[in-house]
Amino acid sequence: MQRTVALILFSCLAAAWPAAQAPAPAPPVIVLKPARVFDGEAVHEGWAVRVKGERIDAVGADAGDVPGARVLDLPGTTVTPGLVEAHSHVLLHPYNETAWNDQVMHEGLALRAARATNHLRATLIAGFTTIRDLGTEGAGYADVELKQAVNQGIIPGPRMLASTRAIVATGSYAPKGFALEWRVPQGAEEADGVDSLTRIVRDQIGHGADWIKLYGDYRWGPQAGSHPTFSLEEMKLAVETAKSAEVPVAVHSSTPEGMRRAALAGAATIEHGDGGTPEIFKLMVEKQVALCPTLAAGDATSQYAGWKKGEEPEPPGITRKRASFKAALAAGVTIINGSDVGVFTHGENARELELMVSYGMAPIDALKSATSTAARVLRMDRQIGQVKPGLFADLVAFDGDPSRDAGALRRVRMVMKNGIVYKDTVATKCCLP
Repeated sequence: MQRTVALILFSCLAAAWPAAQAPAPAPPVIVLKPARVFDGEAVHEGWAVRVKGERIDAVGADAGDVPGARVLDLPGTTVTPGLVEAHSHVLLHPYNETAWNDQVMHEGLALRAARATNHLRATLIAGFTTIRDLGTEGAGYADVELKQAVNQGIIPGPRMLASTRAIVATGSYAPKGFALEWRVPQGAEEADGVDSLTRIVRDQIGHGADWIKLYGDYRWGPQAGSHPTFSLEEMKLAVETAKSAEVPVAVHSSTPEGMRRAALAGAATIEHGDGGTPEIFKLMVEKQVALCPTLAAGDATSQYAGWKKGEEPEPPGITRKRASFKAALAAGVTIINGSDVGVFTHGENARELELMVSYGMAPIDALKSATSTAARVLRMDRQIGQVKPGLFADLVAFDGDPSRDAGALRRVRMVMKNGIVYKDTVATKCCLP
């Protein structure tokens, strides 16, 4: 009996053994054949890009010589790295639809998350395969969970860097205007001083923050305009606390003093920078702090306020923004693409790059600001930002040449993320209708 049982067990194991040892199927191979490739630094005519699985396998004139590969012919196009949006708010929608106060106070979390799934899809289809989302504006940690949904394949969307609730000094943020006896939930998390700032920076990292965002100044106090909020010592504390977890810090700032404190504190990026001066931009260069200018947000809100762009003179705010951007360019500040999208419609992210060029940046430098330069500043240059073997196959094909014509960034022909094609207008059908 024992011998019979042993023979039966051996037979079962032998039958199962070949299946257990069967080799995994080879990853699919896709060859992109555009007119040219912008690799993150320069344009190359006649190059192909070979993708194997989720990675770029080869790039160059002979990269397409692979029998049996799936070939995507993309005549007349330029293939670039997937674009980076470095200042997004996927849980907001345009202020001319619903005011910010009403979004924060009257729109529930499930409603905002449902809307955000459409925002993520629109962003991806527009060719932006990575975003840094800089604050949920009252929606808690929903950005981290949306990131999880994208990573798990539940919804389509770009790679996400989350910053959760963002951090503001007590009494300096919004919504405001309610009876003074009420404590109104804020659009960011309040913190002050050694104990509070340390705890909240750590807590946000514990909740999944890839970046910490501080509001270095805001519209508060009896005088009009923005004023610094956190002291230099508080900013240094927040940066040092986050640094222990290798989490960088972005600082919202539009005043010279707020920008000065952010640069001296060790911020990785300064957002907006409207009031930047040549001296402040020189300091940013010395301290290796990048600028995320968000030109498109001010352009949009000015139009919401009644400015008829192209028909009327620029409002003073736009003139100041143009001047500060040119001063940053002249000083040699590292500039990355970030539009503050959410203030305006998700999927129209290319507005920022068009404005960069309109304000004086060369088209190829604007393209770098959304690819190789952004990847380096966001500490993702070993993953994305270049068309280079070994990096993730995040690739976009544009009709024309965006290194010469920023308008080409609106003409998206193909979008690939992680080796998966999400949009292909050349094929008979688009993967995400």
